[in-house]
Amino acid sequence: MPPQLPKASLFVISAPSGAGKTSLVNALNANDETLQVSVSHTTRSKREGEVHGEHYHFVEKAEFQSMVGDGVFLEYAEVFGNCYGTSMEWVKAQLVEGRDVILEIDWQGAQQVARLMDCTTIFILPPSIETLKQRLESRSQDNADTIALRMQKAQNEIAHFDAADFLVVNDDFNQALKELQTIISATRLSTSLQKIRHASLISDLLQ
Repeated sequence: MPPQLPKASLFVISAPSGAGKTSLVNALNANDETLQVSVSHTTRSKREGEVHGEHYHFVEKAEFQSMVGDGVFLEYAEVFGNCYGTSMEWVKAQLVEGRDVILEIDWQGAQQVARLMDCTTIFILPPSIETLKQRLESRSQDNADTIALRMQKAQNEIAHFDAADFLVVNDDFNQALKELQTIISATRLSTSLQKIRHASLISDLLQ
């Protein structure tokens, strides 16, 4: 039996920590029930208010390494000593069923995914380095040393912005959200996907 073709799009959204990526993705998801946001597996500890299976799949490091060996992940990475990975089987199943998928991952993970699957990559920038630092400090989750490390990593990540298909600056939240929605709408109308969705219509029109 030939493999089923994906009937939906895979969107990979990357950004430095503090750029507002998660808030924008949550708003996208709230306004579009057809979007599925992938829930990553991670070895980091669960934070207050987080729910297993909703925010992350929390696993022990040994289990994570076993999953890597079994080829479970579409992409995986280690960030600040914690491992994160995306289930390949889950992503492919959603696309075949016609559900668009969003991955929130760093630029390295985005490059891994782009090598393996057709996807639309989007990079989100903060409006300034000062704003980025203020956003990280306002979370009250990290000490000064950790924030300094996050700032350094953020600048390293920003250096790879031009590998993405689209670039969005999150200065005005509502404007950035509209721009993301426009990218998603345009991608959904691509000929490569439309010819799969409307194969019967196209066949009839060409009779």
